[in-house]
Amino acid sequence: MTASGIADLGPLRRAREQKAWYWYDWANSAYVTTTAAVLFAPYLTSVAEKAACGRATDDDAGYKCTTDLHVLGLDVSAGSLVFYIVTAATILSAFVLPVVGAIADRSSRKPRLLGGFAWSGSAMAMAMFLVAGSNWQLGAVLLLLATLFLGASLVVYDALLVEVADPDERDRVSSRGWALGYLGGGLLLALNFGLLTALSDHTELAVRISLLSAGVWWAAFTIIPVRGIRSRPPVNVVAEPGGLLQASFGQLWRTLKDLRRYPVTLTFLVAYLFYNDGIQTVIYAASVYGEKQLGFEKSTVLLAFLVVQFVGILGALWFGRVAQGRGAYHVILGGLFVWLLVVVAGWLTPDENLPLFLLLAIGIGIVLGGTQALSRSFYSQLIPRGREAEYFSLYQACERGTSWVGTLIFGLVHQWTDSYRPALLALVVLFVLGIGFLLRVDPRRGIAEAGNALPRVV
Repeated sequence: MTASGIADLGPLRRAREQKAWYWYDWANSAYVTTTAAVLFAPYLTSVAEKAACGRATDDDAGYKCTTDLHVLGLDVSAGSLVFYIVTAATILSAFVLPVVGAIADRSSRKPRLLGGFAWSGSAMAMAMFLVAGSNWQLGAVLLLLATLFLGASLVVYDALLVEVADPDERDRVSSRGWALGYLGGGLLLALNFGLLTALSDHTELAVRISLLSAGVWWAAFTIIPVRGIRSRPPVNVVAEPGGLLQASFGQLWRTLKDLRRYPVTLTFLVAYLFYNDGIQTVIYAASVYGEKQLGFEKSTVLLAFLVVQFVGILGALWFGRVAQGRGAYHVILGGLFVWLLVVVAGWLTPDENLPLFLLLAIGIGIVLGGTQALSRSFYSQLIPRGREAEYFSLYQACERGTSWVGTLIFGLVHQWTDSYRPALLALVVLFVLGIGFLLRVDPRRGIAEAGNALPRVV
C-alpha cells in the first residue's frame, strides 16, 4: 500500500467507499443533533430540577425547591449538571480513546470496530427514552456512556478517511461527509419538530420518543459504512510485546513520547483543543441558553437548530470549495474569527428576540460544519502513516462534545453568577487562545515532518 493508503482502490471502487464512508456522518449526526445538541441537555436539566424539589420537612405539607443536587457529597447546580457530565466524559476519554486508537491501528477490521462502538452508543441513546420523572441519575449515566461510545466510533471513522481518500481529495470528502451529516440530522430534527408540535400537550413524551428515534437512526444507518468499506490490514505497525491490549498500551506510550518529533502537529492539536472546545460548548449550551436564558419555547429552539442544520449543509460545502483554492488552514483561521463574532452576538441578543436568534442560528450554520470538516481533513495531513486512529484518538479528545474546558467554564460561571450570559461570553477566551496557537502552525512544515505528500494547495 502506498503512502496515500488507497493503492488497492480504482476510481470507481474508491468513489463507492467514499460514499459509504459519508453515511456514518449521516448516522451519528441524528444523535448529535436531536439528542446531544437540542433535546437532552434542557430535558435532563428539567429532570434534575424536579429532583432538586423535595419536601422541606416531614411536618411540611408543601414542597421546597432548591437549586442544587447533592452528588457525591457536593452541592451541584441542577442547571450545571449536564456540563459537568460532559466534563467527566472527557476526562474518561483522555484515558480511553487513545487506547481505542492504538487498538484500531492494529486492527484489520476497522469497519466492524466502527460498528461495535456505534451500536453500543446507539443502545445508550435509545435507552434515554426511559429517563422520566426525577430520575436524573439514569440520564447522567446514559449521557456519559453515549458520549464515550460516540467518541470511540469517531476515532475509527476519522482514521478511515485516510484509507478511502488521497491527500488532494480529503478536504472535499470530509466536507461532503459533514454536509450529509447535517442533512440527515436536519431531516430527523424536522420530523421531531413535527412530533413536538403535534404532541404539544404531551411535551415530555414527545421528547422521549425523539430521543428514541435518534438512537434507532444512528444504529440503522451505521450498517451502510460497516458493509460498504473494505477491511484492510494495518500498515507501519510498530512491534510491541504482548497481546493486542498490551501492545496497544505500548504503542500509545510510544506515540505520546514521539509526538514531540512533530511539533507542528502538536501545536495544531493544542489550537484545536481550545477552539473546538469553544465550538462544542456553544453547540451543547445553545439549547439551554435559548430556553433558560432567552425564554424561548422548546419548539422555537428546535426551529433555530433546523436553521443551523440546513444552512450548515451549504456552509460545509462552501468551505470545502473555498479550501480547494485557498487551502484548509487559511479557511479554518478565517472561520474562527467569525466564531468570535457569533459568541459576542449571542451574548448581546435580547430575551425573546426571535429575528436576532434566527440570525444567530444562520451565522452558526455557516461556520459550524466548515470549520469542523476542514479541521478533520487538515489534521489528517499532519499524521504519520499507519498511526491515524491513534492520532485521531487524541484529536477526538476534544471533538464533538468530549472537550471539557469549555463545558467546565460554562457550568462554573453559571453556578457562580446564576446566569448563562456571562457563561457564554467566557467562551471568547477559548477562541482567542485557539487562534493564537493556530497562527503558530506552519502547514507545509507539518506535512513534511509527518512524511506525507503535499496536496496541490496547502
